[in-house]
Amino acid sequence: MARGLGHLASRIRQPPVVGEILAGVLLGPTLFDGVLSETLFPDDVRPVLSGVANLGVALFMFVVGLEIEGNLMKGHGRTTVAAAVGSTAVPFLLGIGLAFALMPGHDPADRGTFVVFIGLAVSVTAFPVLARILAERGLTRTAIGGIALAAAAFVDVVAWAALAAVNASVGAAGDHRLVLLTVPYLAAMLFVVRPLLRRVLAPGDKAAEPGPLKFAVVLVGALLSAAATEAMGMHHIFGAFLFGLMVPRERAQALRADLHDRTTHLTSVLLPVYFVVAGFQVDLGGIGLGGLRELSLILLVAIAGKFGGTYLGARATKLAPRPSATLAALMNTRGLTELVILGVGLQLGLLDDSLYSLMVVMAVVTTVMTGPLLSLAGSGRSGTPADGTAPRERISAAP
Repeated sequence: MARGLGHLASRIRQPPVVGEILAGVLLGPTLFDGVLSETLFPDDVRPVLSGVANLGVALFMFVVGLEIEGNLMKGHGRTTVAAAVGSTAVPFLLGIGLAFALMPGHDPADRGTFVVFIGLAVSVTAFPVLARILAERGLTRTAIGGIALAAAAFVDVVAWAALAAVNASVGAAGDHRLVLLTVPYLAAMLFVVRPLLRRVLAPGDKAAEPGPLKFAVVLVGALLSAAATEAMGMHHIFGAFLFGLMVPRERAQALRADLHDRTTHLTSVLLPVYFVVAGFQVDLGGIGLGGLRELSLILLVAIAGKFGGTYLGARATKLAPRPSATLAALMNTRGLTELVILGVGLQLGLLDDSLYSLMVVMAVVTTVMTGPLLSLAGSGRSGTPADGTAPRERISAAP
C-alpha cells in the first residue's frame, strides 16, 4: 500500500514519501476506530514490525549521512550560511513560543526539554527528500539547487546534533553518565574509524571501486555504530548517521553511488514498515475543534518560520526575490526526516499521541506544499524561472 500510494503521489508531482506516510496513517487507528490496524497487525507481531522499522530507519539515516557533501557550500558560502541560519534560527524561536502555547493542553513531564524539542521539530528540513525534488525539477545543477542542498545539509547536521543533546538531557535510561561516552566515541569515529575506512574502502591513490564485500563492511559498520549509540543511551539513528558521514569522499564517487543504491534497495522494502509502525500512533479521528486550532497554529509557525526565515536570510545577501522564494519553498520540505524526529520525541515521552498526530500532519502538509510553492516562485521542471532568465544569471541579479 505504501509503495502504491507513493507511486500515485509521484504521478501528481509529489515526493513518493507523501504517499508512503499517508499509507501508514491510513493503516493506523484513524480508520474504523483501529479495527483495521488491529486486524492486520495484532499485538504479537508489532514488536517484530518495530524491529524491522528500526532497521529501516537506521539504514535511511546512514544514507542521509552518506549523501552530505563537505564541499556543498563552495562558491556560495555567504548565501548558504545566511539561508541556513535564517532557516534554523527563525523557526526555532517561533517554535519556542509555539511550545509555550501548546504546553497547557499537553502537560509534558519535562517542560524545558519539551520547549527545545518543539523548536527543533519545526526547524528541520528533509535533506534526502529535497535532493529528490531538485532532481525531479531539473534544479540539481543550478546555483539555487546547490545553495539549497548545502543549506539543507547544514540544517540537518545542526538538527541531529541538537536532537542528540535533547536525547542526552532526557537521559540514558536514568544513567546520564553513559551519555558522556559519546565524546570519546565521536573522537574514535573521527580519528580511528574514518582513516580506517579510507584505507579499506579507498586504498592507494586510485579511485575506490565498488563491490559486495565493501558494501558488507559498511553495512555492518553502520549497524554496529547504531548499536553503540543506542547502548550509550542515545538513539540508534545518531550512530548510523555518523557512520555515513565517515565514509570517504575523495576518489570514492563510484563507491558511494554503489553504497547508496544498494542501501536504498533495502530501505525501499524496510521503510514502509516504519511508516506503518509510525501510523499506529496517529489517530486523526478524534482531533476535535481544539485539535484543529492547535494544528492551525502548528502549521502557521512551521510554514511562516521556515519560509520567512530562509527568505529573509537569502535576501540579506542581496539574492534576488524570486530565487530567494524558490530557496524558501525548498527549505520548507520536511518529509521523512521530520517523521524520524517526531518518532524520537514520542519514544522519549516528549510528545503525547494527540500532539504527535498533529505534528505528522504538519510534516505531510509542508512537504506537499513544496511543489506548488516552487511553481508560484517560477521554478518549473527545467529549473528556469518563469521570466526565462537562466538560474545562474538570476542568482546574482540585483533586487
